[in-house]
Formats: sequence, C-alpha cells, structure tokens
Amino acid sequence: MSARYWQWILMVGLLCSSVLHAAPKVGMDVVVMEIQMGKEKELHRVVIGLYDEAAPVAVQNFKDLVQRKYYKGMRFHRVFPDTLVQTGDPLSRHGDSDRSGTGGPGYTIPAEMGLDHKVGAVAMARLPDKINPSKVSNGGQFYVVLTPMPNLNGKFAVFGEVLEGLDVLQTISNEQTDSNDFPLKKIVIKSINLEIRQVAGL
Repeated sequence: MSARYWQWILMVGLLCSSVLHAAPKVGMDVVVMEIQMGKEKELHRVVIGLYDEAAPVAVQNFKDLVQRKYYKGMRFHRVFPDTLVQTGDPLSRHGDSDRSGTGGPGYTIPAEMGLDHKVGAVAMARLPDKINPSKVSNGGQFYVVLTPMPNLNGKFAVFGEVLEGLDVLQTISNEQTDSNDFPLKKIVIKSINLEIRQVAGL
C-alpha cells in the first residue's frame, strides 16, 4: 500500500471520529434569566442555550415552564462553591430551606442521559436511585455545573448550556449558606423569558 493510501485512511478515520464526538447542537431558542442578589437593585443576566435535538423532552418541558413564568420569584436553593448551583423549586419562594429541594410542578419527565457535565452544563435534578430506580427527572428543578463533573455523566439529563453569565453563577455558588446549602442571601429569579436568536449568516 502507498503512503498516500494510508494518509487517506487516517484522514477518513479522524473525520469519522470528529463526527461521532461532535458537540451537541445548541438550538436557536435561548432562555434569558435576570437574577437579583439580596437587596442589590442591579439585575444579573444569565443566558441558557438549549439542546433541542439531544434532549427534546427536557427542552420542551423547560420551554413550557418558562413561558408559564413558573420559575419567576424562585430562589437558588442549593449551592456548592465553584461547583454547582440549583434552582427551580417553588417551595424556595417562601425561604423554607428545610423543605426546599423537595418541590416541583407535580410530575416527572423521562431521563435523557448521554450528554456530558462540562463547565456550564444545565441539567435536570432528580431523586436518588434508591427511591428513583428509573432515574426519571424532576419536572422543574435544574442545576448548572461550574466545573467538569464526569462523575455525573449518564446519571442526570443535561439539556442545555450557559452561553452568558457563568461568572454570575460562580458568584452565587460562593455565597454563604446554612447547613442545608441554602444561600443566606436572597437570590431570586426576577424574570425568565424564552427568546429566538438569529444565527449569523442566515
């Protein structure tokens, strides 16, 4: 076999590998959150891109809740420094840290595993395997990882990624908490909206 033949084989192999390991496609729809921290008047913006093709059930559910203003007024009820922040529990509106983390919209959704927990990944929360062997996702609660967490891959449904405002979530993650990891400062989703963004060149 000629050297050119083997170069061609190598090129095809690399191309196939890149296709198989291609990053999930973020759709045109994004969710924009405006967050208030404590008594600050300034609102902090976080933009989430959605994996419409890779996690269609979770994405559609999230869009529906956003359009219903379900998340408006909820607090970030669980944070770990430089690691993870979580929100989406209606009980958090009352600041009840003992119960926050147990609420939801009253239903679960099938888990769509497969995407990695890279920095900025947005995923659905769920109950532990012991009481949730089918690994179904909570219908409303979601979290964002602030550092790669491969130990969560294949265990939780990643359905989006933070496109803007990761620094805001990093700041939230480092707020002082009580013994339930509930931030002492009132950190609230003041508004949350679904937007359609035009892709450059279209």
